[in-house]
Amino acid sequence: MGNTTGRRTVLAAGAASLAGAALTGCGADGGSDASGAQDAPAPAGSEAGAPQPAGSAAAPAPAGGGKALARTADIPVGGGKVFKDQKVVVTQPTAGQFKAFSATCTHAGCSVASVKDGKIVCPCHQSLFKVSDGTVAGGPATSPLAPARITVAGDSITLA
Repeated sequence: MGNTTGRRTVLAAGAASLAGAALTGCGADGGSDASGAQDAPAPAGSEAGAPQPAGSAAAPAPAGGGKALARTADIPVGGGKVFKDQKVVVTQPTAGQFKAFSATCTHAGCSVASVKDGKIVCPCHQSLFKVSDGTVAGGPATSPLAPARITVAGDSITLA
């Protein structure tokens, strides 16, 4: 019976680990302030892609902080670009306004794959998110994409 107890312990620990990984991979809600909304275009050298109340800290950026992602000209107005290695999607909802979101779909943890017709598209179950604020534009996802922090300086976009 000693083996049974050991096996149960290992199975319980494994189940707990899988549950934690599933919650993390599925992009647990992350709270109600995950809109990534910003009303005005980000001035050069400022952070974009997260709410910007004075003195507030935005959600941490996905892996790879500080790395140059793209030139502003690489992000189409009304569209965006997915950066798989950095697990982030950068959008330009209106000219000069840049946003960034986690590229991990909040439905099942798949990586979003493209930006089309003003929507960020997850290929796994066809969830859609708005380029303007990362909110759900079509299910099965019910939670918005988490905002990520970027810095726009001149024509360069970097993870903050």
